Amino acid sequence: MPSGLMGSGCWAVDSLTARASCARMERKTQIDLFGATALTGFALLLAFNQVVIKVTNEGLQPVFFAGARSAGAVICIWLWMRWRGIPLRFEKGTRWAGWAVGLTFAFEFLCMFIALDLTTVGRSAVIFYSMPVWLALMSHFVIHDDRMTGLKALGLALAFAGVCLAILLRDEGAGNLWGDLAALAAAWGWAITALLAKASPLARVRPEIQLFWQVAVSAPILLLAALFFGPFIRDFAPIHMAGLIFQIVVVVSAGFIFWLWLLSIYPASGVASFSFLTPVLAVGMGWLLLGEDVGADLIGALVLVAVGLFLINRPVRSRRMSG
Repeated sequence: MPSGLMGSGCWAVDSLTARASCARMERKTQIDLFGATALTGFALLLAFNQVVIKVTNEGLQPVFFAGARSAGAVICIWLWMRWRGIPLRFEKGTRWAGWAVGLTFAFEFLCMFIALDLTTVGRSAVIFYSMPVWLALMSHFVIHDDRMTGLKALGLALAFAGVCLAILLRDEGAGNLWGDLAALAAAWGWAITALLAKASPLARVRPEIQLFWQVAVSAPILLLAALFFGPFIRDFAPIHMAGLIFQIVVVVSAGFIFWLWLLSIYPASGVASFSFLTPVLAVGMGWLLLGEDVGADLIGALVLVAVGLFLINRPVRSRRMSG
């Protein structure tokens, strides 16, 4: 998933075609039927993505897989920007933030891909998609207009309890403790990446540039780090090549750009509220496609995290009543 970038207005405005489409596109004040369908579909894509990573790890070393994905995404995103007439410019004053967000992105996915090599899709998803919990906690201390409310605090407590339940209680053969901890580290990395995108000078650059920083900086770091994790190729087969291509083209390039487009026309709080669907769907995907066991401990953790995410992302209603 992208780093939680909050798009504003129409973000593809550098070509005549983009300007024309921008004029026709209206920002929405609430999630409509199309938005709900698109966001549910995106949550389903992210859930299926967990399965794709798990399966592709059987043919490719996880860290090399993550690096190859970022390297391929650099090319795809550059081609997209060329097609849309978006200049690849790095503004002064934002470059340190670009390097920082790229380094954090590399850490996030190094941990994420290792996690899916060691633990189950369901457990990894419940822990990894607790990211809004850690982002809300960090934002309280860093972003002045994003303070913790009573409802957010309750959601944070419930989701935190769910993460603890997922890590500490496990059925036999339900995954590796180190894999669960790697998923938690990945969630922290994702939260820091999102915070940098929101609270650093990088917030004033286009979403595509932010995404380009993430993949361009992370690619060489991950590929170099892969040298310390064993052979790059495992039991490689065509399905693993398909998984790599799917990651590069569908998830990182098309998927993340589509997500940013949704953020540009729908309220950020409404878009974020759909995040609780992903761990729910991922647990189901792991059970349906990989035959993973779904015990009472994981279901309990999933419920706590999902309810917590819903409360954290619930939009704050104005106290003023109409009329």
